[in-house]
Amino acid sequence: MATTQVQTVNTGAEKAKLAASAVLVVAALAAFYLLGKQGPLLQWAVLLLGLVAAVGLLFTSEAGRQLIAFGRDAWREVKKVVWPERKEAIQITAYVFGFVLIMALFLWLTDKTLEWLFYDLILGWKK
Repeated sequence: MATTQVQTVNTGAEKAKLAASAVLVVAALAAFYLLGKQGPLLQWAVLLLGLVAAVGLLFTSEAGRQLIAFGRDAWREVKKVVWPERKEAIQITAYVFGFVLIMALFLWLTDKTLEWLFYDLILGWKK
């Protein structure tokens, strides 16, 4: 069993990188809307450049490196999954659809039975 240690020590430089990255995202969005009269090409270019700069700055921080490591670990785990064959996937999907159809029919019948019981028999409200 692997144990992992969680470290929550953030230096001022790390916090500054994260704050600067957030400021870049906000600035890119603001520039996108402020440059509306300049044309869509310039708008999108400024937005994309700002977002790329923000992501680049984020990935230079410790939190960004941890995010990349998490993504690599997740991808490694996805590769270990044994995916079902096409026939098995179709069968499972058919079972799910069948179950949903049966449950929908059951709930509809229950609803109509209770409606008939309460409104027609007990309260006497004929439609």
